[in-house]
Amino acid sequence: QVQLVESGGGLVQAGGSLRLSCAASGRTFSGAAMGWFRQVPGKEREFVAAISRSGTSTYYLNSVKGRFTISRDNAKNTVSLQMKSLKPEDTAVYYCAARYRTSYSVNYASVQEYDYWGQGTQVTVSS
Repeated sequence: QVQLVESGGGLVQAGGSLRLSCAASGRTFSGAAMGWFRQVPGKEREFVAAISRSGTSTYYLNSVKGRFTISRDNAKNTVSLQMKSLKPEDTAVYYCAARYRTSYSVNYASVQEYDYWGQGTQVTVSS
């Protein structure tokens, strides 16, 4: 069983920065592609960013490109999301997710592609 624990959320003013971290345990971390998603009440969970097992490939939601950066440290079993130039519309609960399954093709933006999820951390951006 894999445990994912997010941290780093909080309240920040528009234009500010936050760094989210996700600590993983239970399975070999380097065997998982990792993703960040977010969700606001009444809406579906939305893809934000993903990173491949080795960290060489990254993927982003268009609206966060240039503002958010996903990274991972396989030695420390952590994945991070550096968020800059935050906007009120970035307000959401942010979730870390791990994908251990292998397949010929993958849609990193789909919640269905991930095997494990964290409990989430709240990010609130005030205007």
